[in-house]
Amino acid sequence: MSESLIGPPPSTRIWIAAGFTDMRCGFDGLAAKVQTILHKYPFSGHVFVFRGRRGDLLKCLYWRDGGLCLFAKRLEHGRFAWPQADGGIAALTSAQLGLLLEGFDWRQPIDAARPRSAL
Repeated sequence: MSESLIGPPPSTRIWIAAGFTDMRCGFDGLAAKVQTILHKYPFSGHVFVFRGRRGDLLKCLYWRDGGLCLFAKRLEHGRFAWPQADGGIAALTSAQLGLLLEGFDWRQPIDAARPRSAL
């Protein structure tokens, strides 16, 4: 969700809901979970990320320009990397969110090999 017409601004806080969420929830159901379970304000402009029980589907909810936005992604193969906790909340960076959305394990990114010398 890089900066685009539908994505949030780069300074946006990103919160991931640990555990699993009923993916039948839409705008109102997820906003209620943000407020009652995560104890956050769903209309803050922050991104709230939820994952289904099977692990291949996630939804991101955020407020922008006077309305709620809901982004969903399903992996055709594999599962999204997720915290082991049954509940709670964790903060992500925009880079970690990018890894997550691409299907990579954002918890253990591989450090790129760096050259030893420019010459």
